[in-house]
Amino acid sequence: MKKVVLLILVVTTVICLSFLSCNNKTKKINSTSNIIKTEEPFPYTVTDSTKNRELSAAMKRSFNHYSAIHPRNNELYSQFKYTELQGFDYNNHDGTISRRDPSKIIFENGKYYVWYTKRHTKVIPIGWNRADEATDEIPSTDWDLSEIWYATSEDGFTWEEQGVAIQRPKKPEVGWRSVTTTDILKWKGKYYLYYQGFMEASGKRGDYCPVTASYSDSPDGPWTPSGKIVIENGPEGSWDQYAIHDPYPLVHNGKIYIYYKSAFNRPNPVWVGGGLVVGENPLGPFKKHPLNPLTSSGHEVSLFPFKKGVAAITVKDGTEHYTIQYAEDWVNFEIASICELVPIAPGPFVPDAFSDTKDGRGITWGLSHFTNAGKNGINQHSILARFDCDLSQDIDDPVMKQTGVYHDLDVYYKQGLNKRQKERIEEQNKKLKEAN
Repeated sequence: MKKVVLLILVVTTVICLSFLSCNNKTKKINSTSNIIKTEEPFPYTVTDSTKNRELSAAMKRSFNHYSAIHPRNNELYSQFKYTELQGFDYNNHDGTISRRDPSKIIFENGKYYVWYTKRHTKVIPIGWNRADEATDEIPSTDWDLSEIWYATSEDGFTWEEQGVAIQRPKKPEVGWRSVTTTDILKWKGKYYLYYQGFMEASGKRGDYCPVTASYSDSPDGPWTPSGKIVIENGPEGSWDQYAIHDPYPLVHNGKIYIYYKSAFNRPNPVWVGGGLVVGENPLGPFKKHPLNPLTSSGHEVSLFPFKKGVAAITVKDGTEHYTIQYAEDWVNFEIASICELVPIAPGPFVPDAFSDTKDGRGITWGLSHFTNAGKNGINQHSILARFDCDLSQDIDDPVMKQTGVYHDLDVYYKQGLNKRQKERIEEQNKKLKEAN
């Protein structure tokens, strides 16, 4: 009898445990990572604890890769709005005047300052591939035979051009052919402009040029050229052996951080990456970071301090183009958001660019350029424009956080098929009909 009772108890216990197990749809599978495996469906209402369940790769990225699961709450996500600037003359847009590649904007003497590349030539550029035909009066590219000018503004919308900041020096000094793509540093009461100094027409050997600098006691100049290369090209065989472009200085940890870009992997599909040099003197020496290149995408270089780290606006080229990226350590960048209509060659207003901040506030506006203000071979030139955004800790603009913004139909239809593509489609249709 005792054996029968014992057997009944054992069977009952097993059944109960099985029942409880079947109804307990959640169990912890990794006590160290606190990841929960569950048969419950993904919840309608997402909370912070939702990330602790077993997730697909896409949902893991949503929780772990970005600062918020939805762009609305992501401080490094924004739409971009554009405004035509007032105050700049473009000679009826005949192609003889071009402004491009604006610097960071600074606020000094009660007004905003910006520096940029300006070409004012008798004729339009003849083209990269015809660089050997360029002369002292005929530019090869839109940035050939250029100088660095500057303008000031009371409100950021209407600008007054003040004149030349950096003139082309006499041959054979650095930049005698063209000085372009500048950016500004304020350091211990002085101002420094870093820029590319061309000593041959762009296109003869690609876009080869070193980086040099000038300094002044005032943002209005006069500017004294350093007379030397301040960021050296890399040794033969290195990723930046030919190009050190877009110098972009910030102050961090009491030192000068200059980010730059280089194009490499020629003649195969070209990679454009971003590098970093660090120094304690504005005119060098600078030491290149051992992990260069730090970014694998983007064309122009634009960054701003954000919280503990630095954010980068990554534009155009590469697998991670049109993203905002973030590096808390100022070196290892991760994608923070994916955006659209991102400003090209942005020069943002960065109030804390040189404050050595440990809590970067972000940006809300700046200037950028459009290089297609004219048509190649007719009136090719670039213009400056204003962009506004919400990449800031200090504002909360729901309109800037929208996704799925509609654009005019012309924006899409202008991206039409070319002649070769149409011929390919016609040939495909013809083969299908013949095979049917």
